[in-house]
Amino acid sequence: MGVVAWLKSLFVLQLLIGFVFVVSGLIINFIQLCTCVLWPINKQLYRKINTRLSYSLWSQLVMLLEWWSGTECTLYTDQATVDKFGKEHVIIILNHNYEIDFLCGWTMCERYGVLGSSKVLAKHELLKVPLIGWTWYFLEIVFCKRKWEEDRETVFSGLNRLRDYPEYMWFLLYCEGTRFTEKKHQISMQVAESKGLPKLKYHLLPRTKGFTTTLQCLKGTVKAVYDVTLNFKDKQNPTLLGIVNGKKYKADLSIRRFPVEEIPDDEKECADWLHKLYQEKDALQEHYEKEGCFPGPTIKTKRRVWTLLNFLFWATLLLSPLINFAWDVFVSGSPLLIIGFMIFLIVASVAVRRLIGVTEVKKTGSSYGNTEAKKEN
Repeated sequence: MGVVAWLKSLFVLQLLIGFVFVVSGLIINFIQLCTCVLWPINKQLYRKINTRLSYSLWSQLVMLLEWWSGTECTLYTDQATVDKFGKEHVIIILNHNYEIDFLCGWTMCERYGVLGSSKVLAKHELLKVPLIGWTWYFLEIVFCKRKWEEDRETVFSGLNRLRDYPEYMWFLLYCEGTRFTEKKHQISMQVAESKGLPKLKYHLLPRTKGFTTTLQCLKGTVKAVYDVTLNFKDKQNPTLLGIVNGKKYKADLSIRRFPVEEIPDDEKECADWLHKLYQEKDALQEHYEKEGCFPGPTIKTKRRVWTLLNFLFWATLLLSPLINFAWDVFVSGSPLLIIGFMIFLIVASVAVRRLIGVTEVKKTGSSYGNTEAKKEN
C-alpha cells in the first residue's frame, strides 16, 4: 500500500470529509429554507439559486468519486450525442445494479453542467433522510410511495410544475423501481412469465407507469430520452464505502439518444417501447459480459476542477475552527470537555456511516415481490 492509499484509508481523514459534507449540507439546507421567501415573488430566481446551492453539496460526492478515489468513467456513444449533453432537457433511463450508480450519473451531470438541476423520481422514504431528502425537497424533486392510486395526483402536479424549469435538467428514472438483487430478479421474472413478456437476465422487469407518466407530463419540455447502461471493468462490485476508502473503479456507460418524436404517444405502445428498450439493455449487458466492453466508439470525459475547489472552500471554512476547537479542548486538560468531544466524534462517525448505509444494496428495503406490490406493477 502506497503512502497516498494509506492516508485515504485513515478513519480520521474520512471522518473530516464526512464532517465537511454534513455541516456544509446543514448550512446549505438553512440557506435553502431562507430562499423560500422568493418563491411567491420570483419563482425562477428561487430555482436558479437552489440549483447552485445543491451543486455545492452534490459536487462534494462527485469529488470523492473523481479526485479521492480516482474512478474513471468511459462513455460508449458517438460524438453527435455527446455534443447535445447539457444543452437540452432529457429523461435518463439508468439500470439500478450498483450502490454507486447514482454517483456515476451525477458525475456525468457535473461534467456537462447539469448537476445542480438534475432531477429524479424518488421514493418517499428518502424525503426523511437528512441532507439528501431535505435538499431534494427544495429542488422540487418528485417523491412517490410507489402506489399509483396514492401517487397519481402528487406525481402529475410535481412533473407539470417542472415544465417551465429555467435550467437544463436531466430527469433520472430507475424504471426497475428498486435495486437489482437475485431474489428480486427471480420474483420479477415470475411476473414477466405471467404477463407473457420476454425474460431479462441482467435487469428487473421495468415498471412502465413512471416512465409513461413522466414522458406525458414533460412532453414539449424534454427533447430526448437517454438510455444509459452501466457496468464496471473486471466484474467490480463498487460501493460508496469503497469510494470513501479511496478505491479506484473503472465505470463504462453505454449511452443511446432517442428523440421524443420517435417514442409512441399511446400509453400502451409507450410501455411496449420501454419493454423493448430493456431487452436491448439486456443484450448490451450480455455483450459486456462476454467482451468486457460495450459495442461502439468510446469517449473519455475529463473531470473538472470545480468539484475539488468547492470541497476545498468548505474544508477551509469548516475545518479550521474545528481543529482549533479540538486543540483547545485537549490543551485544557479537562476530562469533561475531552469526553464530550470524543462523544461528538462518535456520534458524527455513526451519522456519516448511516448516510452511507442508505446506498448499500443489502440495506435497501423494498416491498418488491409483495402481493400488493405486484398488483401495482
